[in-house]
Amino acid sequence: MIVRWWHEDVELTVPGAPRPRVFVTRQLPGDALDRLRGEAEVDVWPDELPPPRERLLDAVTDADGLLCLLTDRIDGELLAAAPRLRVVSTMAVGHDNIDVAACTRRGVVVGHTPGVLTETTADFAFALLLAAARRVVEGDRAVREGRWRTWRPSFLLGRDLFGATLGIVGLGAIGQAVARRARGFDMRLLYADPRRKTEVERALGVEHVTFDELLAVCDFVSVHAPLTPQTRHLFDDAAFAKMKPAAVFVNTSRGAVVDEVALHRALETGRIAAAAIDVAEREPLPKSDPLLRLPNLIVTPHIASASVATRERMAALAVDNLLAGLAGQTPRHCVNPEALDGP
Repeated sequence: MIVRWWHEDVELTVPGAPRPRVFVTRQLPGDALDRLRGEAEVDVWPDELPPPRERLLDAVTDADGLLCLLTDRIDGELLAAAPRLRVVSTMAVGHDNIDVAACTRRGVVVGHTPGVLTETTADFAFALLLAAARRVVEGDRAVREGRWRTWRPSFLLGRDLFGATLGIVGLGAIGQAVARRARGFDMRLLYADPRRKTEVERALGVEHVTFDELLAVCDFVSVHAPLTPQTRHLFDDAAFAKMKPAAVFVNTSRGAVVDEVALHRALETGRIAAAAIDVAEREPLPKSDPLLRLPNLIVTPHIASASVATRERMAALAVDNLLAGLAGQTPRHCVNPEALDGP
């Protein structure tokens, strides 16, 4: 079978040989699955919730490829259950759910989907900044609960973005896209990142500062850092204690970057003014979680990349990566190209 991949013809299977088998852990938007079915034998988990662990392990026993989401744990146990597996393609930018080192040792290539969701995620991060600053959700709730009795000079006073100082933690592609949007609000832009990016500083007018300096002076803090051992619970009691009492905090990166107990304390005690998070350490966030009782916190269900066009592009790229790996090619966005050298 010949597959057209980025304008090149590559041979996916020898003519007459069995087609590769692929397991997909959820239904995908757009026509990505139809395209995949044209090149492989595809089994798709039909439910809205992720496949239970035992079902996932059973499903990959004869799989050559796996297309997963960030909710699926890909580790040594799964790799041991999947002796034929050649490629794992995740429909996500982050890949902290995948043991990449174990995949590399097994010669399993890992693909992900950066780039295509940058602008959409930045749009949403800025939407959360505005919503939290101007208390949009609280205002909507007040109307629905019959608490809008008249115009009042001091009712639901928020904070201005225009002319304020925004701190961006992690100046990758999404952090830079947020900075571009913030320039339209004439904001002073600071960033903290282990790697200084002087060209970006000149292009976007952002200033590099230490993490502690950013916390101390910023009116708004937006997090765009990957989840690593160094960033896990980066925002803890000590970090929130360094922020301004009027500060607004937004996280659209990974939930575990924030110590949620510390966030609850900071919001409940007025250590910071407000927050908005699109991610949680445990997803979904349980209905009984005390965070959900805070009026000055907005919580959304991990939807920063959830536009029709972006999710279809993510699915398409995940399939592109999968087909490339099955063909012995380096996926367009590959986390571990060295895996192609074999175990």
